[in-house]
Amino acid sequence: MSTTAVRTPVVRVAGLSVTLRGTPLLTDATLALAPGRVTAVTGPSGVGKTTLLRALVGALPPGAQVTGGSLTVLGHDILALPPGELRRLRRHHLAYVGQDPGSGLNPRMRVDRLITETAPARRAASVPDLLRAVRLPVDEGLERRRTAGLSGGQQRRVALARALARRPAVLLLDEPTAGLDPALRDGIADLLRELAEREGIAVGLTSHDAEFVARCADDVLALAAAPVEAPTPVLLKQVEPILAEPVVPVVEVKALAARVGSGRPVFADLDLTLRPGTLTGVTGPSGCGKTTLLRTLAGLHRPDAGTVTLGGAPLAASHRRRTQDQRRRVQLVPQNPLGALNPARTVGATLARPLKLHFGRTDDHRVASLLQAVGLTPEHAARYPHELSGGQRQRVSIARALAAEPDVLLCDEITSALDPATAAGIMHLLHTLRADHGLAVVLVTHDLPLAATHADHLLTLGP
Repeated sequence: MSTTAVRTPVVRVAGLSVTLRGTPLLTDATLALAPGRVTAVTGPSGVGKTTLLRALVGALPPGAQVTGGSLTVLGHDILALPPGELRRLRRHHLAYVGQDPGSGLNPRMRVDRLITETAPARRAASVPDLLRAVRLPVDEGLERRRTAGLSGGQQRRVALARALARRPAVLLLDEPTAGLDPALRDGIADLLRELAEREGIAVGLTSHDAEFVARCADDVLALAAAPVEAPTPVLLKQVEPILAEPVVPVVEVKALAARVGSGRPVFADLDLTLRPGTLTGVTGPSGCGKTTLLRTLAGLHRPDAGTVTLGGAPLAASHRRRTQDQRRRVQLVPQNPLGALNPARTVGATLARPLKLHFGRTDDHRVASLLQAVGLTPEHAARYPHELSGGQRQRVSIARALAAEPDVLLCDEITSALDPATAAGIMHLLHTLRADHGLAVVLVTHDLPLAATHADHLLTLGP
């Protein structure tokens, strides 16, 4: 194959603009993807990166309209294809891994079946080879697990292996390294470079990670946001700052142990003390139990051993056995908000629900202030989750947790899908809440500089 043929774009986007009920989702985007090359799309959260990728697979949000420009994929006007032809194109030539890949994995299927399901010839698809390609172990029985037994980072890599099994001509990835530690991030970058060059795949991806983009991308499209006035942070809870010393712990964990999947231990004999106003960073490689720890503290994963107390009182292992006030006081912000937000509820209804549940009231002004506190506008209250970018969904998830006015906020990789400016704003918000209201924060992150900058204490879990 000649160099000219290799470089001929198989995806062309020219001046594409998309709106939703009059609100711009993407403005005047131009992009070309060529076999053998990796193209990264960057830009602040909400600028339209995910919308661009979804347009390329013919999956724009319901109600979204193309108001300008054109796009072709493998010679087809993707948005004009009949449903049957679009399904065949996706099945055989086009692979897309979304920002929340875990929500697209069938929870009843084992990993080996998930991977081979999309292969052109199932018997020819080597599950061990594909697992190795995405840096997953092949000698620990992972291929026999279901998604509930996988960490968020492992789910992301299984989804990537599933896409690679299809042997696509075009591979589209939305924030492929969100929630992965630096070593895995670099491994995925090298894998994408190798696949593009060896298999002649045209790779398009979005990312907020400048180091990842620099390592793997041949071309970069930087989408720019229209200038807007940043929302003014608001106070969310009118209480006196905690100044007394010594500060009594709000949560104490003793000798905690937990297993996942079919019984694989992830941590044991773990002690942890959370004091009001502090931030505890939790780091460690993917699969070491960071998310399991947060879910255990939230009452969503039953531990094998150990105790947890809240304000000196025993905290039941099950969320259902805790009192309503205990549930209010400990809130979890999950790693993948798309799977946690009800797709049938608007953002406003999502935020109003904890206000009604815990305080017996709904208040449009309160909903607006919650949105402003996380860097969104009151107009976002009318949108549904599928009408938001990944970063916007993450901020809605944070706002929903804050609506309960918790004492403990458990945050699972909440900045991994955010651009640096938005991530800095979220960390500033958490700092304000900690200083003014004594909020205790547990932050799971692979971003070691972030943890070093903001954490009062650091807990590192082993592999």
